[in-house]
Amino acid sequence: MENTEDKLVYNAIYADGSFGKVTLQELINRGGASGKIYSVENKPDKVAKIFHNLAKSHTNRQKLESMLLNKPNFPPVITDGVQYTQIAWPEAILEDEKGFCVGYLMPLINMDEAVSLDHLMQKAIRKKLKLSEKYAYRIFAAYNLAAMVTSLHKCGHYIVDLKPSNVSVYKENMLVAMVDCDGFSIKGEKSRYPAEFVSEEYIYPEGMDKSCEEMGEEQDKFALAVIIFKLLNNGIHPFSGVPRKNDAEMLTIQNRIEEYHYAYGLWPDKYQAPHPYSLHEYFDKETLELFERAFTKSGNRPSAYEWQEHLWKLMHNLKQCKNNHNHVYFTGKGCGLCMIEDKFYRRLNDIKKQKETPETLRGFELSALSSESIKKVKEAEQALQARQQKIGWGVVAAYLVFFAFLYKILRLLDDEIIALGIGIQAILTTLLMLGINRLFRKYENQLPLFKQKSLTDMLQVYALICIIIALVSINDIPKNLLNLAGMD
Repeated sequence: MENTEDKLVYNAIYADGSFGKVTLQELINRGGASGKIYSVENKPDKVAKIFHNLAKSHTNRQKLESMLLNKPNFPPVITDGVQYTQIAWPEAILEDEKGFCVGYLMPLINMDEAVSLDHLMQKAIRKKLKLSEKYAYRIFAAYNLAAMVTSLHKCGHYIVDLKPSNVSVYKENMLVAMVDCDGFSIKGEKSRYPAEFVSEEYIYPEGMDKSCEEMGEEQDKFALAVIIFKLLNNGIHPFSGVPRKNDAEMLTIQNRIEEYHYAYGLWPDKYQAPHPYSLHEYFDKETLELFERAFTKSGNRPSAYEWQEHLWKLMHNLKQCKNNHNHVYFTGKGCGLCMIEDKFYRRLNDIKKQKETPETLRGFELSALSSESIKKVKEAEQALQARQQKIGWGVVAAYLVFFAFLYKILRLLDDEIIALGIGIQAILTTLLMLGINRLFRKYENQLPLFKQKSLTDMLQVYALICIIIALVSINDIPKNLLNLAGMD
């Protein structure tokens, strides 16, 4: 490293073995956990990344050398005379005068022209950033990401920490813009240089017990499928949903991934139902099958290339919605976006109507009640409850008296009762008890006293005892038993 007029100058070693000098200019970005980004003098289309931790100089050099020798085939794209660099892959190793690897030279990606993939998934954010509402753009972004991952996998490299916030796309054309490539898992000639980070909500189920250093293609395949699902389904995560039981434990997204709680598959998930505004029912059959393989225990996740091929096919078979020029759809089921929007706005109208409906207390609008009026309403409520309590105890008293004199009442009909026989009497007694029980349940709201199960059970037992005593006496059962025994 040289210091020329307060400017840092480093030696640059290129992939073809040539050397050069690189002079740093202003700090563009403090970067992430690994290093800072500087502009480069006389190289407007290049930037330099200088590592924070120079203690890893030897390891960093080996990893960068492997990246220079094993570069993915993803050349810049020129559209309308503008060049779009899609991946900030190292072009030269930077070292100081002592020979320590301090960073690397890479193509400049103008992040002012790009947005995080996260921003494509939410309508409110798209509106704020003035991004296109065309659904086909999100499919194209998914295709470009799958193509990027395919190219990396062909070289034996893996992203590992693959998530929407780590991927950007150019606003004009949805081409991918990938940075921080030195954090990928890189295949070297004799060994692998592992990734250093991985993020929850994108870790594949079988990787829960692994460190990010051990992760590779399966991790990328899973995370890619999650991102594609979110792009096609308005930002809904494939492992989010509505728990089926109100008292169910609230699992995190990563917990649900670990237990394979995928709610959008061919079979209902036992833990959760799909998000109410999910589009998955309108997806192409082959799309659903690929997601099924990606998120269930089939053990055969689609490769990045399979997704690339499928998304290419989808893009060339989209059906244009007649109601909204921003909408497209996949199958004969119609435009899922229109259906979901209609469902959403109906729900909003229902909520609005509920808010416009005044709350009432016993027929009075709460908003119109003064504190004095509310006090009077409460007093009336208490008086009503006291009156119901008195009526309830009056009914209980009448009930007890009636069954206490049941024998004398039935004696007036003893001949008719005896003629029915013991069997019919037993059936009528059973029906009477069922009727009593039903009456208690029917009037428990009008007479809250009957909500006390212990009281109603006691009253039913009392009635049964009175009925049995009355029937035993009328049928003169003790005397008949003696006659049967030959003792009369």
